[in-house]
Amino acid sequence: MAFRRSIGRASIGGYRLAQRVLGKGFSLLVGGSFASFGAHSVLQPPIRLAGEGSIAIGSDVWVGPGSWLQSLAPGSGVALEIGDGTSIAGNVTISAVRSIRLGKKVLLARGVYISDHSHRYDDTTCAVLDQGIVRMEPVEIGDGAWLGENVVVCPGVRIGRGAVVGANAVVTEDVPDFSLAVGAPARVVRRFGATPVAAQA
Repeated sequence: MAFRRSIGRASIGGYRLAQRVLGKGFSLLVGGSFASFGAHSVLQPPIRLAGEGSIAIGSDVWVGPGSWLQSLAPGSGVALEIGDGTSIAGNVTISAVRSIRLGKKVLLARGVYISDHSHRYDDTTCAVLDQGIVRMEPVEIGDGAWLGENVVVCPGVRIGRGAVVGANAVVTEDVPDFSLAVGAPARVVRRFGATPVAAQA
């Protein structure tokens, strides 16, 4: 039993080391293709990238496997900015045309979807896929915010500093600083922090 446990621990340790080496090596190779790529940031493969020349990644950023980062407006400046210390768990999609800004130390759980645009769908003569995009409005997520699993953030939304968005929420309107929003569509159910609730209203 002790031997099996030792082998198991050694195998897990080796696997974790291999994953770290893979992520760091890949990040070092591709970092130069981004608008900027900060020190100690890691993109963990497999990952889907598009328009990386318009994506700026800060320092100490972690992007987990299965994620998709894309800018649909290459050559027009930075459309997607991820702040220092941000942690993206994995299977996250962030799609920018105009402007998506994630602040410092933002935490995104698995399955989060953030977009600053929508698909056109009102032309009944062709597939939605062929109709292009509409409603291009900037998205901002403030420093220290936390988005739970499978949260959807719609165009034109600002999620405030230190805000928390519960799992499976669909955010269609702004979420104030230091507040908790849940549901679809998301609504604020609690505010917290040093500022009294009455003063925040």
